Amino acid sequence: MVVALKPNEERSFMSNESTSTSKKPTLYAHHVRETGNGKSYWTRIGAAWSNKDGGFTLQLDCVPLDGRIVCTPPKAEENA
Repeated sequence: MVVALKPNEERSFMSNESTSTSKKPTLYAHHVRETGNGKSYWTRIGAAWSNKDGGFTLQLDCVPLDGRIVCTPPKAEENA
């Protein structure tokens, strides 16, 4: 993501000011790897929180070298 800042404008991307007041993630990031037999393996690798400006702050615990990253909302039992 590229963000153009105006001169003399500062922005803290990792501060609590840019995220919502909720500590629960808006989305979870998963590494999805397909196998040759039609199965896929999903591994949770991080989370995302929505920002006030409509964007997201994404925290990844690892970065996969293959497959894809899919972000999904938490399941109902995870929200409780």
